[in-house]
Amino acid sequence: MLELLEALQDHGTATGPELAQRLGVDVRTVRRDIVALRDLGIPVEGERGRGGSYRLKPGFRVPPLMFTSGEAAAVALGLLAARRLGLEADSALRKVRQVLPDRMRRGVEALDHVLGFTGEVEAAPPDGETVLALADAAARGRKAAVIYTDSAGVETARELSPHGVVAHAGRWYVAAFDHQRQSLRTLRADRVTLVDVGAAGAPAPDGFDATAYVSRSLARVPWRYEVEVVLDCTVDEAARRFPATLAELDAVDGGTRLRLRADSLDWAAGLLAGAGCAFTIVEPAELRAAVRALGERLVEIAA
Repeated sequence: MLELLEALQDHGTATGPELAQRLGVDVRTVRRDIVALRDLGIPVEGERGRGGSYRLKPGFRVPPLMFTSGEAAAVALGLLAARRLGLEADSALRKVRQVLPDRMRRGVEALDHVLGFTGEVEAAPPDGETVLALADAAARGRKAAVIYTDSAGVETARELSPHGVVAHAGRWYVAAFDHQRQSLRTLRADRVTLVDVGAAGAPAPDGFDATAYVSRSLARVPWRYEVEVVLDCTVDEAARRFPATLAELDAVDGGTRLRLRADSLDWAAGLLAGAGCAFTIVEPAELRAAVRALGERLVEIAA
């Protein structure tokens, strides 16, 4: 119905078949939605004849959205951030601008032109309807029949009980119980298609936190080296330098055990050099040589 209203605003007079073709529906649906718009008090005028033509009453405009300046900025910032993550935000921004009062519209347009973001994001946006369906299944405790494409490009049918949707560094993940594998899994939302929400699903474990679960899963992704060290600090202090998506942290006698995976021991040595505390290397043994070499390079630079 909103798409029909937008089409009437953008294109003036149009026949029923023209509107049906533009919206991808049949003429009967157009007629039904025209009646619904009129019931809402929107003055849609019609002309009799073959196909029938429709237009909004001349001079009619959709009332502006009643946002405060802070609310308008929040909506614009949210959509701009979503666009950076690869989500379909441009059309939503246009629609918001169309119904904002002139003063706020100028501010939103200015923000669009001057706003910048730091850091790189490797965006892998999921389909919007897919995310909404998965979120709906998670919120209502329902199963979702999906097609999932793994990293090798192999498609499989899965029956999931989604427990949450998590966004991290431009990628979107689903924490879900996989009924075929009888275990909790972290799945890439952009690799999920054909979501069919069905019957009641498996309940989430008591106290389950989807964000924490996905973070732990990402930290356990297999790499060439498995690193374990004991940091001379508390878990809370370590967590400020090592996020959950990077490392697993556990309290042990004398400090905090840190476990992470890495393809490069030189990278791991540099990361640990910024820990801000002393540490003891447990494994791998080759990490000691990488840390020693880094220390020697830093001494040479300082000299």
